[in-house]
Amino acid sequence: MHTTTKPTFWQRSGVHNWFLKKEAGVTETSSMTPDLVYKYIIEKFKESVTELSFADRVIFYHEYIICFSPPDYNKFMDNNRGIFSLIIKESVKAFYTILQEHRQKGKKVTASANKWVFRFVSHPDYEKGDKSFIGKLLPGNNVQQKEENLRVTFIPRQTGIAQTFDIADEILKDFTFYSDGYYEIPWNEGLVLGDVNDPKVPRYLARLEATLPDKKFAGKKLEYLIKDDIITVAGIDEKKEQQGVFRIPSEWVSSPHLSIRFDKAADKFFVASFGEKTIVNENEVGNSTSDVPIWTELPMNSRIVLNGIVSINIFKV
Repeated sequence: MHTTTKPTFWQRSGVHNWFLKKEAGVTETSSMTPDLVYKYIIEKFKESVTELSFADRVIFYHEYIICFSPPDYNKFMDNNRGIFSLIIKESVKAFYTILQEHRQKGKKVTASANKWVFRFVSHPDYEKGDKSFIGKLLPGNNVQQKEENLRVTFIPRQTGIAQTFDIADEILKDFTFYSDGYYEIPWNEGLVLGDVNDPKVPRYLARLEATLPDKKFAGKKLEYLIKDDIITVAGIDEKKEQQGVFRIPSEWVSSPHLSIRFDKAADKFFVASFGEKTIVNENEVGNSTSDVPIWTELPMNSRIVLNGIVSINIFKV
């Protein structure tokens, strides 16, 4: 008797061979680790903020469906049972930290649901190293229009390059859901908004944004939030992660190069230069020493250029 097998989502969508075919000479990726899963979730959260936010309103997914191959999923459950719950706790903690940073920049953090939902699932067509992500604004929302689509981000093991495409909600039945792969955490408004009088919530005075000419920083900017009344801007020779120090990893920046001071009484910023050359709004700032700094007013939205190469802008938070 001839029997037919119902085609899977991947076969129906026409991307089965493109995504999942074996390629000659391609070796499988390293095994899935908790750290890899954690970083993947944080990456998808940040992407959702970028894709969904508009104006000054921050919007993000509340439901995260993370899909693995059956072998990868079983490895987690057989050898590391309970690790998913720990990954989620750390992920949500990181979510709130990111949302607090947006709020401190004056953005409006908007929750589309009253909970976070995480589902770890597998798909029979996935092989070791394959993973994908599906995000939703409203977790567990069963009253969805049939024409509403979801977006899947899939990373094939052959290339490691993310591919994103829309899918209809009904294809979720092709994935295997597990009762022990479902986690739900209530939304905590207080962790985002905080108490305006709570001294634990950091208060930032301004934001610095640096642009470097180095190839590895092409298209990127370094950001520093000023929370101290006086800070130092230093170069690559400075030790990393020091309180009150904005370290710019460039040989074009001296250590120290600048000192930026906030005068509470005047409600203004001032800058003193110790480096070889400093230009503020096209005017050169005279050199001084850290022992006897010579202060020059630094208005908001000013542009500082160090040695004619590295550019720094100062903005209100």
